[in-house]
Amino acid sequence: MTVKTRFAPSPTGYLHIGGARTALFSWLYARKHKGAFVLRIEDTDRERSTQEAVDVILEGMQWLGLTHDEGPYYQTQRMDRYKEVIQQLLDNGHAYKCYCSKEELEGMREQQMANKEKARYDRQCRDLTTPPAGREDIEPVIRFKTPLEGEVVINDHVKGQIVIKNQELDDLIIARGDGTPTYNLVVVIDDLDMGMTHIIRGDDHLNNTPRQINILRAMGADIPEYAHLPMILDEKGAKLSKRHGAANLLNYREEGYLPEALLNYLVRLGWSHGDQEIFSIEEMTELFELDDINKSASSINPDKLLWLNQYYIKEGDPEHVARHLAWHMQRLGIDTANGPALSAVVTALAERSKTLLEMAQSSRYFYEDFDEFDEKAAKKNLKAAALEPLQLMLERFSTAADWDGDVLYQIVLDVAEELELKLGKVAQPLRVAVTGTGMSPSIDVTLELIGRKRCLARMAKAIAYIEQRIAAVG
Repeated sequence: MTVKTRFAPSPTGYLHIGGARTALFSWLYARKHKGAFVLRIEDTDRERSTQEAVDVILEGMQWLGLTHDEGPYYQTQRMDRYKEVIQQLLDNGHAYKCYCSKEELEGMREQQMANKEKARYDRQCRDLTTPPAGREDIEPVIRFKTPLEGEVVINDHVKGQIVIKNQELDDLIIARGDGTPTYNLVVVIDDLDMGMTHIIRGDDHLNNTPRQINILRAMGADIPEYAHLPMILDEKGAKLSKRHGAANLLNYREEGYLPEALLNYLVRLGWSHGDQEIFSIEEMTELFELDDINKSASSINPDKLLWLNQYYIKEGDPEHVARHLAWHMQRLGIDTANGPALSAVVTALAERSKTLLEMAQSSRYFYEDFDEFDEKAAKKNLKAAALEPLQLMLERFSTAADWDGDVLYQIVLDVAEELELKLGKVAQPLRVAVTGTGMSPSIDVTLELIGRKRCLARMAKAIAYIEQRIAAVG
């Protein structure tokens, strides 16, 4: 048997962290068993589905690297197939036309609740062969004939064995009065036609599973295996809000997270392998098992995600990190064409950056000149005492044979020794002069990455700034 899984989001909202975890688990299981992973867009809710949401789903999956082997399939393009199956179910006696009005159904429900009975359709149209008198012009809904006896047994990989008696189930509507099919029918047809062997989804779908299994049985289909994933909660154990994970997954990219950090974070929301915290994609694929998924809900931990992100920034291939950093530089309007290679910037800033956004914001001075020095840093470091060291370094930097970090650092050391100053009294004013701020990587790396032309011009600017301050005081 070839394992086949699917991720089937509805484009009525953005892809969020819960959906991304479902996609990851489905993708991992297919990859582990050398099977196929299918992407299906469940867009039959035409009023709420949007192209924008579809685009975000596709972009989010691409960003995470969860590539699909088949699809994306769109349910709206399969309507003829759904209508064909509805007719087959009517013809073979597994479905029937229901002529009850909304008012009748509401009255039925109110009476049942008043009698403290479970609210459900009373099946009054189940055995009709023709429309009731006076209702010939009504467009009936189509209901599935749920078996009146027996039970549905679900051997769930996460929840364990679940037994549902058929007498507890309703005759669900599988087609509306206008002929459009409902979710519980189309998902069954899609899973059957696409050969799904394992259905991995949130446990909010668990109530639908026995109904879907009964439809599969009526169609003479093999029943796939199921794994219903527990919810993801916020830090306080409450349902996720948009501020804590329920918003657009791509917000994580905008905030500066690497996809591999988010994937590592997601896989640990409900799955574990001993005490291991760091997992490469290869390790996830090798170790992942459905039966190892926790039965209880997981809580998000933003601090853990930030820690993972910093780890992958520091330990990742600088070229790979640079490709993601480039996206942020572009969003900030920083032109990286005339400046150091982004991979070199990644290497320089990795130890001090928790996110790529933070790294991008901190690296602007490598590519762009600044109009003013940071007020606090300038007041502390660009004082009269810094004038002579800066002038001497500017002279020697101008004639340096090579613009090399080691060479430049030796010049800084020599100037400090000659002027009998501590290194900080020389290096820190130089840092402020060439970056405009008081924070940067080591001075040799900073100078080398900024480049000769920019450094000399900025040092001259700092010298002029100090001279103006002296003149103003004197």
